[in-house]
Amino acid sequence: MPLRTRDDFKRPDHPGRALPYPARWSGYVILLIALMHYPAVVASAQPTGRAPDTITARLLACAACHGRQGEGTNNDYFPRLAGKPAGYLMNQLVAFRDGRRRYPPMNYLLEYIPDAYLKKMADHFAALRPAPPPQAVADVSPAVLARGRSLVSEGDQAHGVPACSGCHGPKLTGMEPAIPGLVGLHASYISAQLGAFRYGTRTAAAPDCMQLVAASLTESDVTAVAAWLASLPIPPNPSPVPHGSLAMPLACGSEPN
Repeated sequence: MPLRTRDDFKRPDHPGRALPYPARWSGYVILLIALMHYPAVVASAQPTGRAPDTITARLLACAACHGRQGEGTNNDYFPRLAGKPAGYLMNQLVAFRDGRRRYPPMNYLLEYIPDAYLKKMADHFAALRPAPPPQAVADVSPAVLARGRSLVSEGDQAHGVPACSGCHGPKLTGMEPAIPGLVGLHASYISAQLGAFRYGTRTAAAPDCMQLVAASLTESDVTAVAAWLASLPIPPNPSPVPHGSLAMPLACGSEPN
């Protein structure tokens, strides 16, 4: 395949400025790939024994960004993976691999991984139930939080915005097989993903219900929803509700009826 050049990583909104992270991440990505695919290489350097060649050992390569058990970290832009529906995680892994969802480190890591291995990764993180992280403290006004709570629990019917809980569940833990939980995420991450859906830089299977919902939100609505969701604790049972538990307000390609 042709070699990528620095010009391949120009910012679309600033054609003259190169993205800062591909060069910085390149060595890190190579290390992660080695850990994911060749744990025995590490073991061979240790004369005392052989490292276990298990999916758990291999996916420790993901720990730096997503936590040892997928619980997330204090980095605002790396999401919690643990407990999300396996179908949702699989959809995202495929989207990163195929370039429909763009973040260079993830695109590089997953570029040549087959579906069968991606499914093992998705199933692994979906089954994890780590302890909740420390609760985030909202840094917005009570009025903004109140608006966020209203949108999440009731929606805004006048502007065509359904309640988040209508699809993501009353406890916002998601629904099998492919609607994600929204608790345990940083406000900046939620805001960034809603913005990506609004502007078409993140897409899902048609009909893309999240694009329709996000496009109906104002900038202040996005801030309010993100702040409210980030302020919520992870419930004692963070499992997604069973498929068919919720009457979806919109047709959604990621969650076929």
